[in-house]
Amino acid sequence: MILYVNGCSHSAAAEAVVEHAWSCDDGDLWGTGTEPHPTNLSVSYGKRIADALGADLICQASSGGSNDRVIRTTTEWIHHNQDRLADTFVILQWTTWEREEWLHDGTWYQVNASGVDTVPLELQERYKNYVVNVDWPSKTLDAHDKIWAMHLYLKDLGVQHLFFSGHSTFSDIQNQRNWGKNYMHPYVREESYHNWLINNGGTYANAKSYHFDAESHRLWAKHVLQYIKDNQLLGPDEIPSY
Repeated sequence: MILYVNGCSHSAAAEAVVEHAWSCDDGDLWGTGTEPHPTNLSVSYGKRIADALGADLICQASSGGSNDRVIRTTTEWIHHNQDRLADTFVILQWTTWEREEWLHDGTWYQVNASGVDTVPLELQERYKNYVVNVDWPSKTLDAHDKIWAMHLYLKDLGVQHLFFSGHSTFSDIQNQRNWGKNYMHPYVREESYHNWLINNGGTYANAKSYHFDAESHRLWAKHVLQYIKDNQLLGPDEIPSY
């Protein structure tokens, strides 16, 4: 089995063990890009779930990444791995709704409303305007539609999948949709990854960045595995005791 995981820093287990978000932040791993740091990834919820299922982990999460990036890179992986989909379980963690990605001179730039992202000179005015004019209700509705479309895409392909919210939720959405069991409580604020951990013994590795430690990743992995088991998203013989 393949466990495919994508998301932002939460799924990359940023700072869970070492203080780095990206592998390239570590001087010993210079040039490795924006992949999760391998030491952090080794204790991530994704690695723990993969180990419990006896699955091979493929994690394309990237710190600072947008939901647009999650959709794009997941879709690309699926396109190139058609022969592996029958034996793949997909977990997608969604980040804050306002984030975007911009393609400029062949490079994708991930931006959010913090006002501190680094973009080329040619994009700086656009970024300033983006930060000032973020329409949160509109962004939330747009994310709701895009994630729903991704759910339908995976469902139509017959790909087993599970979604959860990293921090933001759709608790203010009026037009709620029937996700079946494929989205962990999208309309309940307390059920996001961040809020659930805060209420169930999770501990920050770095409170300034809201990144959790290794033990918190273990707690979340156990919670997700129980959800998968309770909702029969995998066969009972595929989910061991955890």
